[in-house]
Amino acid sequence: MRVLIVEDEVLLAKSLQEILEDSGHSVSSAYDGQEGLELARSAHFDLLILDLMLPKLNGFQVARTLRKERNGLPILMLTAKSDILDRVEGLDSGADYYLTKPFDKRELLACINALLRRQGKEVNQISFGNTALDLDSSELICGENTIRLSSKEFQMMKLLLSEGKNNITKNTFLEKIWGYESDATENNVEVYIGFLRKKLKSLSSDVSIVASRGLGYHLEEEKHD
Repeated sequence: MRVLIVEDEVLLAKSLQEILEDSGHSVSSAYDGQEGLELARSAHFDLLILDLMLPKLNGFQVARTLRKERNGLPILMLTAKSDILDRVEGLDSGADYYLTKPFDKRELLACINALLRRQGKEVNQISFGNTALDLDSSELICGENTIRLSSKEFQMMKLLLSEGKNNITKNTFLEKIWGYESDATENNVEVYIGFLRKKLKSLSSDVSIVASRGLGYHLEEEKHD
């Protein structure tokens, strides 16, 4: 899913981006309210994480403007202001949820998933970059292109997408997909990684399965200038 972060604290914005990308989301960031509003208007996002105290336009103004324009983008307002009146104003301005700083990573991800489920998103798909895996049909999706995966391809891709940039060892693949009693070897993992790489390429995906020597495999998203 595509998430827009509007946060003027650059280090916090980058930390949020890393958390979300590690969870399989595609993330864009803006550092003032005006830029954030323009991005929210001009591109398709599934969620807006919006700071309250921003340069140019504050979070209340951004949320109100989007709602006046009948933009239904889910808004998670993230701020250090915890006063009840601020919470009420945030919700009245159009925010769907109000999360105060400092926050726990688990609480943040739970809020995000709840908002996406409410919108009918992320229920049946896991995504990374421009590519998603449909958990019902076992189809790998990139734009208008789709390809159906075999059972083990599906299980491996699901594990890779769930872990994102985190490495998964070959032994982990063998244990989780083939099982402890199987005679499968690391070569089986390598063969299926090869299958998945070919299918990603055939979809024109910007996602690559990268091997880290001695650590296993992880996903990376190709960046386009």
